[in-house]
Amino acid sequence: MSRAEELWERLVRAALRRERFGMGTIGQPVGGIAGYVPSSLANNRDIDAILRAADEIQDEDPNVSRILCEHAYSLAQNLDPNSEGRGVLQFKTGLMSVIKQKLAKREVGTIDRSQDIARLQEFYKLYREKNNVDKLREEEMKLRESGAFSGNLGELERKTVKRKKVFGTLRVLGMVLGQLTEEIPEELKRVIDSDAAMTEDLIAYNIIPLDAPTITNAIVSFPEVRAAVSALKYFRGLPKLPGDFAVPDTRNADLLDFLHYVFGFQKDNVSNQREHIVLLLANEQSRLGTPEEPEPKLDEAAVQKVFLKSLENYIKWCNYLCIQPVWSNLDAVSKEKKLLFVSLYFLIWGEAANIRFLPECLCYIFHNMVREMDEILRQQIAQPANSCCSENGVSFLDQVITPLYEVVAAEAANNDNGRAPHSAWRNYDDFNEYFWSLHCFELSWPWRKSSSFFQKPKPRSKNLLKSGGGQGRGKTSFVEHRTYFHLYHSFHRLWIFLVMMFQGLAIIAFNDGNLNSKTLREVLSLGPTFVVMKFIESVLDIVMMYGAYSTTRRLAVSRIFLRFVWFSVASVFLSFLYVKALQEESKPNSNSVVFRLYLIVIGIYGGIQFFISFLMRIPACHHLTNQCDRWSLIRFIKWMRQERYYVGLGMYERTTDFIKYMVFWLIILSGKFAFTYFAQIKPLVEPTRIIITMDRIQYSWHDFVSKNNHNALTMASLWAPVIAIYLLDIYIFYTCVSAVWGFLLGARDRLGEIRSLDAVQKLFEEFPAAFMKSLHPVRTSVSSSSQVVEKNKFDAARFSPFWNEIIKNLREEDYLTNFEMELLFMPKNTGSLPLVQWPPFLLSSKIFLAKDIAAESRDSQDELWERISRDDYMKYAVQECYHSLRFILTEILEAEGRMWVETIYDHIEDCVNKTTINVDFQLNKLQLVISRVTALLGILNQAEKPEHEKGAVQAVQDLYDVVRHDVLAINMREHYEQWNNITKARTEGRLFAKLKWPRDSELKAQVKRLYSLLTIKESASNIPKNLEARRRLQFFTNSLFMDMPPARPVHEMLSFSVFTPYYSEIVLYSMNELLKKNEDGITILFYLQKIYPDEWKNFLARIGRDENTAETELYDSPSDVLELRFWASYRGQTLARTVRGMMYYRKAIMLQTYLERENAGDTEAALSRLEATDTQGFELSPEARARADLKFTYVVTCQIYGKQKEEQKPEAANIALLMQRNEALRVAFIDVVETLKDGKVQTEYYSKLVKGDINGKDKEIYAIKLPGNPKLGEGKPENQNHAIVFTRGNAIQTIDMNQDNYFEEALKVRNLLEEFHHDHGIRPPTILGVREHVFTGSVSSLASFMSNQESSFVTLGQRVLANPLKVRMHYGHPDLFDRVFHITRGGISKASRIINISEDIYAGFNSTLRQGNITHHEYIQVGKGRDVGLNQIALFEGKVAGGNGEQVLSRDVYRLGQLFDFFRMMSFYFTTVGFYFCTMLTVLTIYIFLYGRAYLALSGVGETMQERAQITNNTALETALNAQFLFQIGIFSAVPMILGFILEQGFLRAVVSFITMQLQLCTVYFTFSLGTRTHYFGRTILHGGARYQATGRGFVVRHIKFSENYRLYSRSHFVKGLEVVLLLVVYLAYGYYDGGVAYILLTVSSWFMALSWLFAPYLFNPSGFEWQKIVEDFRDWTNWLLYRGGIGVKGEESWEAWWDEELAHIRTMRGRILETILSLRFFIFQYGIVYKLHVQGTNTSLTVYGLSWIVLAVLILLFKVFTFSQKISVNFQLLLRFIQGLSFLIAIAGLAVAVVLTDLSIPDIFASILAFVPTGWGILSIAAAWKPLVKKLGLWKSIRSLARLYDAGMGMLIFVPIAFFSWFPFVSTFQTRLMFNQAFSRGLEISLILAGNNPNTGI
Repeated sequence: MSRAEELWERLVRAALRRERFGMGTIGQPVGGIAGYVPSSLANNRDIDAILRAADEIQDEDPNVSRILCEHAYSLAQNLDPNSEGRGVLQFKTGLMSVIKQKLAKREVGTIDRSQDIARLQEFYKLYREKNNVDKLREEEMKLRESGAFSGNLGELERKTVKRKKVFGTLRVLGMVLGQLTEEIPEELKRVIDSDAAMTEDLIAYNIIPLDAPTITNAIVSFPEVRAAVSALKYFRGLPKLPGDFAVPDTRNADLLDFLHYVFGFQKDNVSNQREHIVLLLANEQSRLGTPEEPEPKLDEAAVQKVFLKSLENYIKWCNYLCIQPVWSNLDAVSKEKKLLFVSLYFLIWGEAANIRFLPECLCYIFHNMVREMDEILRQQIAQPANSCCSENGVSFLDQVITPLYEVVAAEAANNDNGRAPHSAWRNYDDFNEYFWSLHCFELSWPWRKSSSFFQKPKPRSKNLLKSGGGQGRGKTSFVEHRTYFHLYHSFHRLWIFLVMMFQGLAIIAFNDGNLNSKTLREVLSLGPTFVVMKFIESVLDIVMMYGAYSTTRRLAVSRIFLRFVWFSVASVFLSFLYVKALQEESKPNSNSVVFRLYLIVIGIYGGIQFFISFLMRIPACHHLTNQCDRWSLIRFIKWMRQERYYVGLGMYERTTDFIKYMVFWLIILSGKFAFTYFAQIKPLVEPTRIIITMDRIQYSWHDFVSKNNHNALTMASLWAPVIAIYLLDIYIFYTCVSAVWGFLLGARDRLGEIRSLDAVQKLFEEFPAAFMKSLHPVRTSVSSSSQVVEKNKFDAARFSPFWNEIIKNLREEDYLTNFEMELLFMPKNTGSLPLVQWPPFLLSSKIFLAKDIAAESRDSQDELWERISRDDYMKYAVQECYHSLRFILTEILEAEGRMWVETIYDHIEDCVNKTTINVDFQLNKLQLVISRVTALLGILNQAEKPEHEKGAVQAVQDLYDVVRHDVLAINMREHYEQWNNITKARTEGRLFAKLKWPRDSELKAQVKRLYSLLTIKESASNIPKNLEARRRLQFFTNSLFMDMPPARPVHEMLSFSVFTPYYSEIVLYSMNELLKKNEDGITILFYLQKIYPDEWKNFLARIGRDENTAETELYDSPSDVLELRFWASYRGQTLARTVRGMMYYRKAIMLQTYLERENAGDTEAALSRLEATDTQGFELSPEARARADLKFTYVVTCQIYGKQKEEQKPEAANIALLMQRNEALRVAFIDVVETLKDGKVQTEYYSKLVKGDINGKDKEIYAIKLPGNPKLGEGKPENQNHAIVFTRGNAIQTIDMNQDNYFEEALKVRNLLEEFHHDHGIRPPTILGVREHVFTGSVSSLASFMSNQESSFVTLGQRVLANPLKVRMHYGHPDLFDRVFHITRGGISKASRIINISEDIYAGFNSTLRQGNITHHEYIQVGKGRDVGLNQIALFEGKVAGGNGEQVLSRDVYRLGQLFDFFRMMSFYFTTVGFYFCTMLTVLTIYIFLYGRAYLALSGVGETMQERAQITNNTALETALNAQFLFQIGIFSAVPMILGFILEQGFLRAVVSFITMQLQLCTVYFTFSLGTRTHYFGRTILHGGARYQATGRGFVVRHIKFSENYRLYSRSHFVKGLEVVLLLVVYLAYGYYDGGVAYILLTVSSWFMALSWLFAPYLFNPSGFEWQKIVEDFRDWTNWLLYRGGIGVKGEESWEAWWDEELAHIRTMRGRILETILSLRFFIFQYGIVYKLHVQGTNTSLTVYGLSWIVLAVLILLFKVFTFSQKISVNFQLLLRFIQGLSFLIAIAGLAVAVVLTDLSIPDIFASILAFVPTGWGILSIAAAWKPLVKKLGLWKSIRSLARLYDAGMGMLIFVPIAFFSWFPFVSTFQTRLMFNQAFSRGLEISLILAGNNPNTGI
């Protein structure tokens, strides 16, 4: 029976924890029933601790374990008696089952529970004795005192873990005893208390154990930390706290306790901010110097710096609103008071939750709370603040934050999940901007809840045809209306400039370039143009503010209307004056008074405009205009010209910077306007004049519009493409100039100087000095020139531990073999050799080359040495062998032996001085010496044994004989005495009788090294072989010579955090995922083994396996399986890879701290000590670890980790495993807790921080309650915002979970942080941009295109944006933010729904508007993964383009467009929304051109003109079209990429790379992505619908089904591509051109674009042309097309469901109207083509067009007959079939009769199809836009049938060519080669992978 019981208990335990057995969760075992307490009980952390202890002592005493379980059960019962919380019932049931099993296991008999307490007390004593508790602590202290660098490190770790476990269990036992009874014997009570005091570090803390002082954590002993802690203590004059306020015994009350009591902040918020403030103060103090006194004090300057930095935004807010800050005189504020203010601000911020996005609202709260606090400070005893009091107690969260949160949440709920118009609800910015005016004080304090600000909106109407929203309070100061007019509204200066320049150039061109008075008069028409365009802008101001009038400041509204009045009057007046002046001029003998008046007006107005716009933008003059602000007229003019906001004040740059970007733009503009004038406008002048005067044109259709208006439509079709190109070609010029500029900047910064292994080797000897100068500055005492060698050796000794650690990490990452690692290691250089010892890979085989040179040489000694010295490393190898051999022989030999060595060496040196070495020595016999020395060293390398010693003696004797008889040719008389003694000793056998075996570590190392130098014969010039290892070493060594700020010592460096948002992506591959086969039978593991074969072998070697081991052999060992999972995960885009990379920062800081510990003393003394550069055990040094914790924090914000834990998802177990492996890793998450309140289940949200625990679980550090669900806006920024309170330091680096980092780059982070204090312009930097390396480029050709495109932007592109343009923003990760600057100004991203979908870039906007400065640095890089499949890339580009569409509407872009000076505004425009607009314009140009050509062809105008003169074939249009063609195929967009390649790879490799990309059809890819960007950008501005796309980050080598591609690209590419094809066919059929060549030249770019859009998804689809796959795809596609769908059916299952989803974005009345207008273009085809049919002859009446509609109606009727619903026709099936047959016969007969009896020809039938197909599509599009109306009319089913027919037709048009090519097997082979060229070049069996022909039977 007992066996069954045991199994039952195991089953229950497993059910409770649902642990996944098997390979999925190999790692730390999650034991027992603890760890999964339901969240609704999680408020009581004791339950979990009790169950863990019960688990721990289960085997020792099951009875006590049972007592603990019962106590845990009773606690759970008390917390939730009715088991109403989520998961509580299951938990209790399981726990009760476990208890019952424990009872059943006992011997027969009842349990006397009255003895439980006694048992527990007894067990407590026994447990203490058994574990030697008293000794445990003593032992550990001894171990610590024995020195952290001894060999006891592993022992120390083990003992610490054991002690923690023991004390943890004792603490629980003591706590349970205390809860069960109060009658504990006094002695036992004392013991329990003393044990509890020893569990300090079991009290969860984050970095500094403030609530539990510890002697085991070195961080508390740092003077700056102690100074910061003491600075926060209670000061005199602070009201006393009441006696019942609890403060831990381990510390005294401080300022934060006072604030905690007064305002009711949460306990964990107070603890969190206490540590935050202490770290800020400590790090600020460490930069000023470490306080030395016994009781360290904080410097006033450190407090002042933190105070001003933290409250800078508050001070600016007060100044803007012209109110007095809470202090009247800052100088009079004491240090303690400043700390009180800072503490209060951070406590408010720490608990503000979503309100952190409203920084000025926080300023308002702070302002009022300080005033309230001032009242309390006047009292003797602290009182709770009125604003935070309620009947439930004192709570800041409930009384201050929750009311704000509720109104923000109500507005967010009203946005209909992002579908509502932005104008219908208030977003975060609207709430925040309310606090930009003094009206905010109407909210009073405590909150006046009746204020309209707190008014919640009414729910929105669901009526689909109504666009109106719910009623509520209006927007604040800006409304995000969805319209393209925002582009004009935000950047009106650019458009005015372009229009006026075009007008001016056209006037000059039409006057044939003559600059006479007539031309001048016409040019002056620019005046009216300018004011009319300004008038349009003022009209837009009025329109765009609709929706915010009721809430916007009256002053701002009056300004808008004043401007409107001013520009309406000015435009009317100026236009009138100008017209009048022209009229007067035309009269004979006129005296042009009016014209002079006009000139005066224009002059004055233009002068004032120029003065204000130009002078206000030059920084030097900016101060001057500010001085004039005291004159009300100047103030009025400035206010009229530019609205003043709280943000965007003083947006000017240094004069030198201004001149730089002005020159940049003048170069671009001069090129652009020269091109426009000479290539676009001038050639069109003559044709335009002829067309205008042309009359009596014969139209081939019924003409409505073109009579008596000088052929306006013809003019439009001629000029429209030119104007479109005029608007977009400025981007082409920008691209080219910025590429060249970026190239030159990169060359100046020394990028790409080391781009090969050869360069690494040649320059290696310069690395130590360069490294020391920048990365590890040491105050050396080496000064005189004679000590150069000593200096070089000192540098090498300091450099070698860093270099070796880099190499070691490359080996751990499996990029190097063990042999390569040995070759790359650099000797310590701390020995007594008088030279620098270089790594063996530089010196290998050099000795043999030198020996050959010497043996063959007939030259003099000097010539021989000169030949050897040509290769520096050969020279070094010879010198080192010479000195090493002397050192070794001298050390191992004694007496005469040593004398022999000295004599020989003296003689050699003598010969060298006399230059007779080649005479006195037989150099051709050197090989003999080398072989004897090698034999000796080979023996000395082995263990010390008698036989080895004999062998060594023999080897030395052999060496003696060779030297004596074969090599030496000297006169012994010179040293007769010495030689005599030596010879005598040799004959007597004494000479080498005794050897001193090398025991000293330095000597051993020298023996080993010399042996290597003399035995490695192969050259190591290609070491390392791995391409990634090469790339990293090349970049790192190159960066040493780049300009970077020198690093400060670790204790003075700025502290920083790394911050990674994570949702539910892959953390760590499980074995199931690695071994799961895809449809081709390929597993991820097999794929990785093939793509990284060398790394797989290195991995096997690292875990001690043979390189040919099959992976199945690893499954026996859990540790090997875990290593395998990590190996695979480190090659994907996983969280494990990111965490490993970011943890290198900590490792680097620890190493730097450890190696700096000697620097305080004399460097020469340090050098002489061997351990100065010994890095053994640096990771376990308490001081190094504490210093790293002080300077670096890593927080991963895993939003749903709590939910994943509850559901026992593998992700949760893997995150816990990462925390186990990385002690400094912190995980923040949102915990959803259900609690019972008044019998109702209430959901509460907590922001929690956890760390790894010794038990393999996570340990909760902080839990801060939130006012409600934190996800009100976009997910990622909300996820960042909830966790940002747990970050620390001066800076914060935002890292995505698909990034990587490298140890060698982490060494440079100190230098990067110093940039915050470097001069980068008029303002200090607030965001430091960092270079990225895209590591996914090797997967496929698509991945490499994406990678190259991305690399070009993140290097060359951003380099130019930062300098000279000064408009670099934040484009995602890995930028470093000035943390305090950003957290006090709204955070590191914006979160309003949909508008902030590209949340990252808004951090850049916000930083720039708030007077930040964004820089870019390229001496450091971070890895980045990118999407690798076409569908992933398209989704990503769609997301970014949609995000840019939303940016167009945003207030940030509007303000930047308004407030930047003209040149910076242009830079900003063309590098953000303008890039997407120009992309869209590129595509529209093709449409404009083709529709223009279609008009000329169909109307007959083209024919007439062709006959009269060859006008339309003018060079202007051809030039314009060629420019557009070049741009469209991406030639110009490729310029930055080519120059980037040249800079970083060299010219030849760049050319090869570029040609390879062209052969891989990169042009097709770039053209295709042009369509993606255009579609999503345009659609977003028209209809909205931008959304976050989770693109997936896996390895994409799977075949994508035809239907999947069709769904994704149908509307964005295929429909548009087919429309272009249709236009081209119409032009081919009816157009007029000189032969086929002219047609091809004019349309080749359009054909290329159309075909790229139609076939790229299939061209770049793995196995896209494999016949078997094509057959399956066709079956799948037809099933999808014909499946009817229904409720709950997804788009990927049914065409009907997909079609409904595709129409979902058309929601508003405006959207429906716009869609209808756009769809009208499809009716042009029918109107034009019917008049071209033979059947109508020359008839151009409207009757013909009317008849065509009748024919169309008949066709639709026939279609309806044939698609009549089968469900309805069940009862008259036969009749229906008869009618269908009859209809078909009649239709065929009618057609035949028409062909025979009338002029209808066969071509006419095809032409009719060409006419009716677009008309049908137009009808379909309009019907879809008005879906609700069509449904009401009952026509929806017919429309749907028609739409299905169209999709079937489009699909077949695309499918047939693909199926045709699939017949030929070579096409599939070619396509595979094309897609996977990168992989082929690495020897990848990709064809095998794709075919699924998997030979690896183990998988």
